[in-house]
Amino acid sequence: MNWNKIAKYLRLAILIALLAWVTYEAYLHQVLGGGKAPSVHALCPFGALESLYALLFLGTFIQKIYSGTVVLLILTVVIAVLFRRSFCGLLCPFGTLQEVFAKIGQKILKKRYSIPLKVDKPLRYLKYLILVLTVGMAWYYGTLWMSPYDPYAAYAHLSSVTDTIAEDPRAIIGFILLIITIVGSFFYDRFFCKYLCPAGAFYAIIGKLSPTKVERNDDLCLHCKACNKACPVNIDVVKADKITSAECINCNECVLACPKKGALEIKTAKKTVHPLAMLILIIAIFFGAIAVAQATGNYEILPEALKKGEVISITEAKGYYSIEETATATGLPLAEVYKLLSIPESVLKSTKLNEISKEVPAYNLDEAKANVGGTVLQPEEKDGTIDAENSQEIDISGIKGSMTIREAADSLKMDLNDFYLLFLIPEQVPPQTQMKGIEDVSAGYDFEKVKDSLN
Repeated sequence: MNWNKIAKYLRLAILIALLAWVTYEAYLHQVLGGGKAPSVHALCPFGALESLYALLFLGTFIQKIYSGTVVLLILTVVIAVLFRRSFCGLLCPFGTLQEVFAKIGQKILKKRYSIPLKVDKPLRYLKYLILVLTVGMAWYYGTLWMSPYDPYAAYAHLSSVTDTIAEDPRAIIGFILLIITIVGSFFYDRFFCKYLCPAGAFYAIIGKLSPTKVERNDDLCLHCKACNKACPVNIDVVKADKITSAECINCNECVLACPKKGALEIKTAKKTVHPLAMLILIIAIFFGAIAVAQATGNYEILPEALKKGEVISITEAKGYYSIEETATATGLPLAEVYKLLSIPESVLKSTKLNEISKEVPAYNLDEAKANVGGTVLQPEEKDGTIDAENSQEIDISGIKGSMTIREAADSLKMDLNDFYLLFLIPEQVPPQTQMKGIEDVSAGYDFEKVKDSLN
């Protein structure tokens, strides 16, 4: 049997299957909502890195990130330490999307292009800058700051492009980057991976610790450059004795393309491993660990359902809730939900909140939520006190428990210090803390009670 060919096609089959599954889940997320189908952020390990500050110091996840996302991060880090950037080369759906378009491009153009080295080399460092920016901003704001600009998130929202841009106009940047990635991949292999991917940069740094490397035996090498032609990240394999480049994604295409047995081999702690065995081992570790995490209740990728008797504020109702589900979640009569959210009676109770505007174009859910409740005085601090004389009325009804302190202050266009003073938040509470999580940092604080006292 040709084990090399089996390894090559099995890898492609796994990658395409994962891309198809993520695409399906992304579609379900748009159709059914975030409570019934996971978002692409919950299925991407990088989201857990963005949430790491909040998790370590505040004990909470940022929005759209759950325990399962953290499991994925831990797993991929372990795999990167042991087997380099194997997540990028063997598991990543967005990497698969690029490979698919690269293969289509090569079939049509009959040629494989490469960016000149003088341009290519400095561009490779761009992804490290994006890594620092993305994680830094996520930790600073306590949100998935990169989401509107993320082409992977844009791909997951292809079934609702217009609605996504209408909800957040910045999302158009993500769709533009998705187009650039697809067009770039048509001409250049792994375009996004090489130049723009912050997750790839993260695993590249960790992968430098790995004992796994492709090694070349110069005595057996035919110098045919088949390995160079096969490498999707343009490593000059034929000139290296060991592939130590951080760019290596451990796809092992170079080893599979080599016509001379023994000239190129994968070595892990000086042990030779066949690409097929490597692939099977990594897949077994990855999916086996997920299965164990699921069985032990440590793999959640959806928000927890409300407990029996638990109610939420109407301003915290999710867009994927139907009007009827909103009444149940808030403990309010159905008629009261219609009244508070200014929903026309002609809209069926089974309609999702974020789809009311499809039936009533002038309807705006965010504005409707903001109109629920009363107003308070915006403080102007003078020597630690509020100057009521120069205050102006603002609406705090839109402040949600899921917001971070900084997000809440920004939504009111208030100075952060004034916001702390208004909501009686102790100074030691970091601004990345969710409003509902302040009590975990400062015992005795009750967000809902403070908010009610200001209405």
